[in-house]
Amino acid sequence: MKEKIRKAILPAGGLGTRFLPATKASPKEMLPIVDKPMIQYAIEEARACGINEFIIITGKYKRAIEDHFDSAYELEESLKKTGKKTLLEEISRLNNLNFAYIRQKAALGLGHAIYCARPFVKDEPFAVLLSDDIIDPETPLLRNMINLFKKLDSPILALEKVPMSEISRYGVIEGVSDGEENLFRINKLVEKPPPAIAPSDMAIIGRYILTPDIFDILEGIGPGKGGEIQLTDALFGLLKKRQIYGYLFTGQRYDAGDKLGYLKATVDIALKRPQISEPFKNYIIELADRIKLNI
Repeated sequence: MKEKIRKAILPAGGLGTRFLPATKASPKEMLPIVDKPMIQYAIEEARACGINEFIIITGKYKRAIEDHFDSAYELEESLKKTGKKTLLEEISRLNNLNFAYIRQKAALGLGHAIYCARPFVKDEPFAVLLSDDIIDPETPLLRNMINLFKKLDSPILALEKVPMSEISRYGVIEGVSDGEENLFRINKLVEKPPPAIAPSDMAIIGRYILTPDIFDILEGIGPGKGGEIQLTDALFGLLKKRQIYGYLFTGQRYDAGDKLGYLKATVDIALKRPQISEPFKNYIIELADRIKLNI
């Protein structure tokens, strides 16, 4: 019987330079999308798949993440006394989850961040979620990947086709269809290749199901692109020992680590919130009309 995915790693130790000056002393992962920080969307996505143990890799100035997922007794009591039941349920419904925090002493790359979690993961398979990749909450990407892992007992990487003009921002795979819809057997991985030598237009995005043998590979590799320990390089090393699969995602993903992607995520998610969707939609229509008049 395949092991259940019980643990998720969320790397959150990066410097957030694309959002400076907002992230000078505040975590990028705590930037709100409507009324929740972006990292909470990833936590809720994983929880919906039965994951209840979370290892968050943090860094300097990231204490707000720990505070956010801690219980807030005074606030909860205040909401209880004032009868604000809905808000109370909203801020306390993640209280039953288990969190561990590891400080990454320097931003040495995604591979290094994942390696930091080795003492907590031990010999179990695990999920990795990059919280600035916001997946439409109605899309079961992670659940589908976990189901594939149960069937294949192999690492699963989320893939998305991206324009070749953007391919150098991603790890990229070369693979062949496995016969099952959107499933590929990976035979090569390249970190951030220029378009001229990219093996395909299928980029690795921020959802992974990994096996603990990746830690031995991470321990032995040196710095790659940008002088960082690259997870893509470690996965290429692991590929020499076992099969790795890619699952092509065709739903909606927002790169909320980018200002434009962040704004798109905010607008689209706001339009799905019953409390504000109609007045917000009306505002967008009015704004579009004003823009047309100015043109």
